Amino acid sequence: MNPLPAARALLDVRKARSIVRPLGDLAPRTEADGAAIQFALAGLVGATRPAGFKIGATGSRMQAYLGIDAPIGGFMRAEDVHRNHADLRFADFVRPGVECEVAVRLRHDLPPGPCTRAQATAAIGSFFAGIEVVENRYGDVRALGSPMLVADQMYHCAAVIGDPVDGDWRDLPIDALSGRIQLDVGTFDQGITSDLLGHPLVGLAWLASAPLAAAFGGLRAGQIIMLGSVTPPLWLSGPATATVCFPPLPSVTVCLG
Repeated sequence: MNPLPAARALLDVRKARSIVRPLGDLAPRTEADGAAIQFALAGLVGATRPAGFKIGATGSRMQAYLGIDAPIGGFMRAEDVHRNHADLRFADFVRPGVECEVAVRLRHDLPPGPCTRAQATAAIGSFFAGIEVVENRYGDVRALGSPMLVADQMYHCAAVIGDPVDGDWRDLPIDALSGRIQLDVGTFDQGITSDLLGHPLVGLAWLASAPLAAAFGGLRAGQIIMLGSVTPPLWLSGPATATVCFPPLPSVTVCLG
């Protein structure tokens, strides 16, 4: 399979601000096909050495919401990753939403291939709260299939990451942190990090082992990995400000104005 035509088709969809449709003969048939297309897409936007990756569908509520039973990852461009707070234009996004996430920054590389949770944990430098800004740029997700969601970065648009907690993050009960996402219009939801595949770092070990990481040559020191949302997305009908809190982690905010 030549992944470049499919990657160009997906980029054209984004430029046109339209909805992703099945790609016919260009469509990926496997997760590895989707990863190859995503890497080609990264090349088209200058991100073959990305700032990091997001992992979606790690929470049981999110999997039920999407009808997907396994994680899916996507690269993140450096210009789309913000620190503590971001001011973005609502009009720049297609049906945007926000998600309640935790994330890590890697201190050491994780080469492609099998990875245990212990190996993943040893590679982490810091742990913090985050918000992912997503676009609902799909029609029937089930009709598109998981390989297409891999190819298209699984809803990803942008991310906001918080400051690390004071002290050693390993002293935190990171598998039992309660998270809350709230909009300034009053809408909110909440969840717990144990919902992320049973433990949030299971997702990091999964990503390091996945075809997506292999397509990008592995995970690298300094990259940010968004580990998934403990709630389904809060879809925005208009401009709004979202705040995510995972005490004792510092909170993060994003304003889509």
